[in-house]
Amino acid sequence: MNYTNIFRVESGQKNLFGKVSTIYTAFDREGNKVPAKFLPKPIRQDAFDNNQCIAVTADGGLILVDASQFDTANIVSEEPTTTTSTVDVPVEHQEVLNFIHSSYSLKPKALMMSELKWKYLIRGAVRGKNIMMTGPAGCGKTMAAKAVVNSLDRPDFYFNLGATQDPRATLIGNTHFNTDSGTYFSESNFVKAIKTPNAVILLDELSRAHPDAWNILMTVLDSGQRYLRLDEANGQETIKVADGVTFIATANIGNEYTSTRVMDKALMDRFTIVEMDVLSEEDENSLLTYMFPNVDSGVLGNVAKIATLTRTESKSDTARITSGISTRTTVELCGLLYDGFSLQEAAEVSIYPQYDSTGGVDSERTFVKQIVQKFCDDGSSDDLFNEEEMATADEDTY
Repeated sequence: MNYTNIFRVESGQKNLFGKVSTIYTAFDREGNKVPAKFLPKPIRQDAFDNNQCIAVTADGGLILVDASQFDTANIVSEEPTTTTSTVDVPVEHQEVLNFIHSSYSLKPKALMMSELKWKYLIRGAVRGKNIMMTGPAGCGKTMAAKAVVNSLDRPDFYFNLGATQDPRATLIGNTHFNTDSGTYFSESNFVKAIKTPNAVILLDELSRAHPDAWNILMTVLDSGQRYLRLDEANGQETIKVADGVTFIATANIGNEYTSTRVMDKALMDRFTIVEMDVLSEEDENSLLTYMFPNVDSGVLGNVAKIATLTRTESKSDTARITSGISTRTTVELCGLLYDGFSLQEAAEVSIYPQYDSTGGVDSERTFVKQIVQKFCDDGSSDDLFNEEEMATADEDTY
């Protein structure tokens, strides 16, 4: 059989700032290293583990063949066609296209994301774009960002900007003093990260970050600048962002997120936006079934229905609750079911505390309790309202 190219795979260990990982490197017949982004990690790993090579078919597909074919297979150029294309597509570009459009198989099953958005996300990372994952809390933004890191097999760094008290120390570093060496500067892990070629840097909870962090990141994220200034004084050192570095940020955007800040438009413009969808009832049920195969499927279906009802209600014009139940919460609830709690008990500790009980029987919490109660075994409960809520309701009556 004829192929347009064939690659062998070698394995090795790499240590990046204390993190040891296994890497699988592909080479062509001339001994040239093939960039990892052109060949998905799973196929490189399978080729190495099974003592096989990766062959490129005439249509651009990737297949595994016996290792003996590396030296014997017939490698041919693509046959010319009578049709003249108006666009000259370089071979390297074709390999990028192959990777992007075959990447959906790399998406973790636990990540519910459409094929289009996944490929858009992968394309942004491959092209070195700054990517911002937006969507409601608990919808899988951070999981998606980490899935991209695993798919690309590149060095990665994580920074939770929402938990940062001192942006300058986190993003630049600190000046220290000791009696032996005097004053010295200790650069931050972020500086080390941006100096690492082809790194993927996750900026989690960017919308919760201090505005000082945004100001520091402005030049780092600007495609025309890509540097970090260590000090504002004239003539101070600047750190250039290494080639191939990709930034992936997560953000909660909306009035319901009271601890977030309105993000600067100039900062937003430095990102490609990927919006995560709220799961449908069907997708929610599929996810929970995949994650908890030992929990009764009927109960899992009820959890998905409860979540969908709250989300629909929160978006209605006459909404009686301000937010729906997140996927993160449904996963936590199903974990309780797996550990032997009843649906009523699991809801009591994982769902109800998220809703305000002010107003007694007219409160958000009571409304959500009524939804949950519809899916409990006997259809009714003497514990639907606790004593405090009943007392509040009685007071409101007089």
